[in-house]
Amino acid sequence: MAKVIEGLYYSESHEYVRVEGEVAYIGITDYAQHALGNVVYVDMPDADDEFEQEEGFGAVESVKAASDLNSPVSIKVLEVNEALEDEPELLNKDAFENWIIKVELTDKSQLDKLMDAKAYEAFCAQ
Repeated sequence: MAKVIEGLYYSESHEYVRVEGEVAYIGITDYAQHALGNVVYVDMPDADDEFEQEEGFGAVESVKAASDLNSPVSIKVLEVNEALEDEPELLNKDAFENWIIKVELTDKSQLDKLMDAKAYEAFCAQ
């Protein structure tokens, strides 16, 4: 079973949102990282880019497939995880520790539409 962390928000496209005060971190879940296999490249947006909920903001490529990254909520990008440019495989080591983008949430009410850990576990088990 893939690791799921309590207190995060999860989307059906397997991104998570970790909210810390006024900022949030978005990345892919452990389930997604397992499904992709060995990650070889992460396509990330630029700082100050803005995305609406469910809009694509990048992609993760593995030796098996490429998967689009969709923003679980409306955001403004504050920072990208530059470590992933040189070491995309960090997502395989720990998907939750190695976030992809640090963001400002432009509509916090959208978090209510995402799944909590229990709901996400049930979703992945289907």
